[in-house]
Amino acid sequence: MTADNPRPTLLLVHGAWHGSWCWDRVRPLLEDDGWATRTVDLPSAGGPDAGLHDDSRAVLAEMERIDGPVVVVAHSYGGAPVSQALASAPGVAHAVYVAAFQLDAGESLLGQYGAPLPEEPHGVQPVPDDPVHLFYGGVPAAEAEEAARRLVPQSTRSFAETLTGAGWHTVPSTYVVCEQDRALPLQNQEAMAARAGAVHRLASHHSPFLSAPGEFAALLAKIALEAAG
Repeated sequence: MTADNPRPTLLLVHGAWHGSWCWDRVRPLLEDDGWATRTVDLPSAGGPDAGLHDDSRAVLAEMERIDGPVVVVAHSYGGAPVSQALASAPGVAHAVYVAAFQLDAGESLLGQYGAPLPEEPHGVQPVPDDPVHLFYGGVPAAEAEEAARRLVPQSTRSFAETLTGAGWHTVPSTYVVCEQDRALPLQNQEAMAARAGAVHRLASHHSPFLSAPGEFAALLAKIALEAAG
């Protein structure tokens, strides 16, 4: 990259029940390859009163702190607040949705599953049963168990609130389909991937940043280089 066309910073946004710690295996690989990375902790993970729009504001605030172009990488639920943030974010060159909710305005995570929206969403969604099986297929057993221990309850509001804007209509996007995912069914991923400008597929479970960090880092680098032109 040249001074006139610098490499973008990769902003990594985690999914529900998780934290920025989930990127710890892939970040050093990206940084060793010359990429600057940033993360953000979503307030709805462990915060019973925070909703999707609180998460979106946290993502937007982090985007605004980054000098130069940004490629934002959203995993799972993280796709919803990222889509909302993109509607008003400056300097975002590309969005990457990894087995993520690439939602449109007027949609919610619960709505995507056909679930009724509570009138007054309160409290939290507990960590799912057997998260190792659900989230961490292909991850070494000890590492998967450690990740599961770090999960926290997720606010109900984050799943119930609807988007008021979806920036992927104007910001170029790529969808990464995780073909062996047990958490976000393949048919749901394919439906949302149709909204993206490009689609890649990994023969991975829900968390490729833990199960295949080298392959995943290489794919992110490829997408980001293409985004940078």
